Amino acid sequence: MAHLLLIDDDTALIPEQVRQAFPAPENQVEIAGAGAEGLARARAAPPDVILLDLRLPDQSGLDVFLELRQLDARIPVIFITMTTGADSAIEAMKQGAFDYLFKPLDLRQLKAVVGEALKVARRMREPAVIAETATDSDGEGVIVGNCPAMREVYKAVGRVASQNVPVLIAGESGTGKELVARAIYQHGPRARAPFLALNCAAIPEALLESELFGHEKGAFTGADRRRIGKFEQVNGGTLFLDELGDMPLALQAKILRLIQDQQFERVGGAETIRTDVRLIAATHRDLKVWSAEGKFRADLYYRLSVFTITLPPLRERGDDLPELIAHYVRRFSRELGREVSSVDPESMQRLRNYDWPGNVRELQSVLKQALLRASGKSLLPSFLPDFDARPIKEPAPGNVDLDLQAFIQQRLTPDAHDLYALAHARLDRYLLAQTLEFTGGNQHRAARLLGLARQTLRVKLRELGLRVGHTIGADEDE
Repeated sequence: MAHLLLIDDDTALIPEQVRQAFPAPENQVEIAGAGAEGLARARAAPPDVILLDLRLPDQSGLDVFLELRQLDARIPVIFITMTTGADSAIEAMKQGAFDYLFKPLDLRQLKAVVGEALKVARRMREPAVIAETATDSDGEGVIVGNCPAMREVYKAVGRVASQNVPVLIAGESGTGKELVARAIYQHGPRARAPFLALNCAAIPEALLESELFGHEKGAFTGADRRRIGKFEQVNGGTLFLDELGDMPLALQAKILRLIQDQQFERVGGAETIRTDVRLIAATHRDLKVWSAEGKFRADLYYRLSVFTITLPPLRERGDDLPELIAHYVRRFSRELGREVSSVDPESMQRLRNYDWPGNVRELQSVLKQALLRASGKSLLPSFLPDFDARPIKEPAPGNVDLDLQAFIQQRLTPDAHDLYALAHARLDRYLLAQTLEFTGGNQHRAARLLGLARQTLRVKLRELGLRVGHTIGADEDE
């Protein structure tokens, strides 16, 4: 359910459009015809998102916005403006407004922008808390796990949250890096300021710079208006850049300058913009290796790695798995309207025997699929989807089964995430094992055959859980 507050003196057209885009009873739309009334309503019951007209009968929309920022800077504010008032809306975005829309409203655009604002608002407000046990809380932002590696993560979050320094979160895909980023944000001094998350790998390279730094009108084909980027939009708050290792080298230079000087230029612009943003970055890449290979700027790596938190893969979290299963079964049962309250011992054993290359995200997907099939109060083996539940063991290189087609087909579901990364990990597991078998365990020759640096091969073997009984030294190759 979305709670929207519209502050606009148009009592007919605009309210009707907003109610049409977000109908009751699923959504609640409040209307305020003046700035003072809107501020009073926001104080009485803070909404999820505010739609604010620039021209109000009692004061300017920009003045109202500045007061709303003092009230709670985490509430996304979307300006509604006539074309002639665009400069004022842009000025408001420099101060941290979420976006601006032109009158008359385009309902499709309205739904898209408000929908994105709702996601951002939810991320900021959902507490990323550490559960002492799986029964402490079933909320979405709960970090579950008490294995030694996770305890070190909790200590690290506590040490760095109050410090105004960049943080690098490392770990395989699906280990919960954004959840840790939110915990750092919520326990730090900027917890009342905005928090935005951006997946660098999900945005085309040509658009990523504009998304981060904004652009001027006419900067490139299709740039029909000035755009305010994330670093301006989140001024005073925290920006989480996921998969930073996939960022182009040229763009990394601008990120480095921003970390050093807190200033940048928009694409196509000459004006130097100053900002105040705390940066939290995450990656599943080994940036130390990538920087040695010239794939990532070494100076940016050193800036980011002043404080690094490394998340363990699920296969290395020991007895955390039953605790996580119990947590997600309760949570997803409630969300999906199921009555499942326990996990059959055989089902639990199947889940424990799997090595979870997709980590917690894959575990969530498997449990959701199982609960959608479930009936009764126990999660039976027949409810589990088909997945390769092979025992966790030291795999002999020749025993790795590729079966990539079946692997992909099993994971092509509406809930699928990171299928590209999972498929590549599966292929790497097969390819590296077969190459090592061909070279008799000689990692130097295997790296040369694969066209990889030797250190990169070692990192990949460690990430995939592949261990070689004997490694022939480089001096023995001949």
